[in-house]
Amino acid sequence: MEDDTEWLEELARDPEAVPPSPRTVLFTDDSQSLITKNTSPDLSFDYSLNPYRGCEHGCAYCYARRYHEFLGFSSGLDFESKLIVKPRAPALLRVELSRKTWHAGKLACSGVTDCYQPVERKLRITRGCLEVLAECRQPVVLITKNHLITRDADLLAQLAAWRAGAALISVTTLAPALAATLEPRASSPRMRLAAVTALRDAGVPVGVSVAPVIPGLNDHEIPAILDAARAAGAQFATYSIVRLPGSVADVFAEWLGRHVSPEASSRILQRIRDMRGGRLNEQRPGIRMKGEGALAEQIGRLFRVSARKLGLDKIRPDVTGENFRRPAPGGQMELF
Repeated sequence: MEDDTEWLEELARDPEAVPPSPRTVLFTDDSQSLITKNTSPDLSFDYSLNPYRGCEHGCAYCYARRYHEFLGFSSGLDFESKLIVKPRAPALLRVELSRKTWHAGKLACSGVTDCYQPVERKLRITRGCLEVLAECRQPVVLITKNHLITRDADLLAQLAAWRAGAALISVTTLAPALAATLEPRASSPRMRLAAVTALRDAGVPVGVSVAPVIPGLNDHEIPAILDAARAAGAQFATYSIVRLPGSVADVFAEWLGRHVSPEASSRILQRIRDMRGGRLNEQRPGIRMKGEGALAEQIGRLFRVSARKLGLDKIRPDVTGENFRRPAPGGQMELF
């Protein structure tokens, strides 16, 4: 499938901030299962659901880029333009939620690539999965940096009515020029904040994720991002430090070479190493998200103080499966 610039720009709702997208080619994933169980103790969800592999947003720092190499593609342009899509995802989800062994723990959508990347506007796979989740009242927290999530505010509101739905909008920077190069085909900062407002107005619990924090590039923006998020209606906030596994470090270093000075590039990479024990990545649970050392503590303190001041530290996306109902044969619902 070739990309269609018109609808990509329509999705962003801010065409001037969206450069031409690379030609997108879609491949069908024939997986027979959809939900992945989380085994990492530092993640707040029990399961994850990923309708897509690869992501058109093209974020230079994305840790998920390396997973594309497992499919025989590159972590660079292939990750952004050769997407693996799961058109059967809603049907597979229905099957998995129907099983007597299914426990309605917290589900994250997505756990890896963005479930509202541009191609979703046409394919509507995430929408189809949400229809199943809303029908079953399965608790889910959606994570995205795209305004397209507001299209599905009706389904999220249905889930929220049963305390089973919430959303996190990722806001990396408030600077349009930085966002346009760092996250070239994601929604602009202004539209992400507008998504926060739209979801809050629809009755959906919504917060922001200041992620990733890149020391020397956007860490100074933490107070301003949280202030803008609170003004937009955010109810909670979180953050995580950038991590650059494998070839992702090369992709990000190349981006730095094109967009910042050599001195700034060296400073940013060194600060990341300072929080990663001399490396650019960290795999240890509990440390990989927040970093360690004096700089990591300073960033964490800046976030906590700012969040506390704005009241964003008291509420979390608390969803529950106590109202879950399993889909039964014949389209009738069965109580959990």
